[in-house]
Amino acid sequence: MRQVDVVIIGAGAAGLFCAISAGQRGRKVLLIDHANKAGKKILMSGGGRCNFTNYFIEPDCFLSNNSHFCKSALARYTQWDFIALVEKYQVLYHEKKLGQLFCDNKSKDIQELLLKECEISNVEIHLKTSVENIKYNVNTKLENAKPERNNNKNTPQFILKTSKETVQCESLVIATGALSIPTMGATGFGYQVARQFGLNVLPTRAGLVPFTMPEKWLSDFSELSGTSIDAVVSCNEKSFRENILITHRGLSGPAILQISSYWNLGDEVTINLTPDLELVGWLLQKQRQKPNALLASVLCELFTKKLAQKLVELWFENKPLKQFTPTELQHIAEHLQSWKIKPHGTEGYRTAEVTLGGVDTDAISSKTMEAKSTPGLYFIGEVLDVTGHLGGFNFQWAWASGFVCGEVV
Repeated sequence: MRQVDVVIIGAGAAGLFCAISAGQRGRKVLLIDHANKAGKKILMSGGGRCNFTNYFIEPDCFLSNNSHFCKSALARYTQWDFIALVEKYQVLYHEKKLGQLFCDNKSKDIQELLLKECEISNVEIHLKTSVENIKYNVNTKLENAKPERNNNKNTPQFILKTSKETVQCESLVIATGALSIPTMGATGFGYQVARQFGLNVLPTRAGLVPFTMPEKWLSDFSELSGTSIDAVVSCNEKSFRENILITHRGLSGPAILQISSYWNLGDEVTINLTPDLELVGWLLQKQRQKPNALLASVLCELFTKKLAQKLVELWFENKPLKQFTPTELQHIAEHLQSWKIKPHGTEGYRTAEVTLGGVDTDAISSKTMEAKSTPGLYFIGEVLDVTGHLGGFNFQWAWASGFVCGEVV
């Protein structure tokens, strides 16, 4: 049986960064993943350009049953720390909008710098390797255990049987991600490990995911598939201002993805299609300026011709503006600025960017990511009940949680 100091299961963003952090301290690290490449989700992220962090990282941009859990790690490894690493490797990047930082070239730039850092830190990476069994024994002293733990008779020992070998380690880190995008190899393995060691796993669901809409809605709007609209989308006292996108399944786009994390089945979503306008006043002004203009032609100043015509066809009467009363114009404005929809559901894990829920953070140390009930066992990244907004927040959580864990394993 081979011995290492640390085994990390999952060679995604969090696992790679934890391996680097631990390896820099001289720890002997084995990083295992069942995929054929390390950092596969990094490669496809951000439309192939990797939205690797955000200028405006704040704890309130993360969802968790314990809203305070993420604060310690995010404060100890910040967006500025990762930006410094990106600049060290001379990776060109830009701010797209709202603080979102993307590579100028390709996501591979981020993957390659992480793999280079792993190489420098002597991290051993085993790909196409599955974990078949994990056993735990707190009563065995490891030859390579950290000095501070060697003094403790209850040094934790994990024995892992993999598809390639059996390995023994002092620290075991679960960085397996969650259920989103199963075609990229996502599984619930991390949750299985948590349950094996008696940790609570909170219910999971797809987050940052497009909405599917009822058949009637689709028949009304399907011909507008591909239409993008700047809007404010609101649900459960949360609002986001970005584009929405009408699709052949329902609604997508950044604002929809953002609000989906706050939506539950049966909830109503409100969409303001003209967030920059005092719309009643605008319509009254147009009525004075163009009394003979049809409503649809006037709304073409705000929307595409196809969208304006469809909205009028579905909701209003297409008559000259002079024929509308002030009350009717008020009704038109209210409908356009408070469009109520009730999604049928979401596209699910198949297209979701993240998974909400996961390993209950009440069972985990926010400073070290160690399971409170199982010394030597750690959980980092998306497997935990911490989910960021769209825009680089989930990568920053991966870097931060991986870093603080790597500092102690």
